[in-house]
Amino acid sequence: MDMTRTLFAAALALGWPLVACAQATTVYKCPGPPVLYTDALSAQEARDKGCTTIEGAPVTVIQAPKPRPAPAAPAARSGEGRVDPNEQRARDNDARRILADELRREEERLAALQKDYNNGEPERKGDERNYQRYIDRVAEMKAAILRKEADIAALRREMNKLPP
Repeated sequence: MDMTRTLFAAALALGWPLVACAQATTVYKCPGPPVLYTDALSAQEARDKGCTTIEGAPVTVIQAPKPRPAPAAPAARSGEGRVDPNEQRARDNDARRILADELRREEERLAALQKDYNNGEPERKGDERNYQRYIDRVAEMKAAILRKEADIAALRREMNKLPP
């Protein structure tokens, strides 16, 4: 008895979680397309269904979450979700204006990048005494130009999707 108290005190001091021993219950494994493990059957019911007992293995039972009720479908109304044609035209015009402004800015940035790139021969900077640094900067400039051209093409595609 002293040993049990000592172990209990040591476990508490170390902060070990203690698990209370549950009463032994009989768990049955029942055959079927979905194999069923249950402890909710009597011995007679288990025999009738052809279930076998599971002994010696710890069994963990996890409760399945309760399904949520499906939300009620909203009643369909005539004309719901429709936008006034004048309002839609105004939205399209706003979208076209925004895309046009963005396209103009991107084209200006592309022109500046191409000017700095100088057809693949940009001016060397003072910190580029090492030729590899210069080559790396030229490659980065070329990649930036290609990205900018792809951005411009995407903006043009978006503008073409809008109704005239």
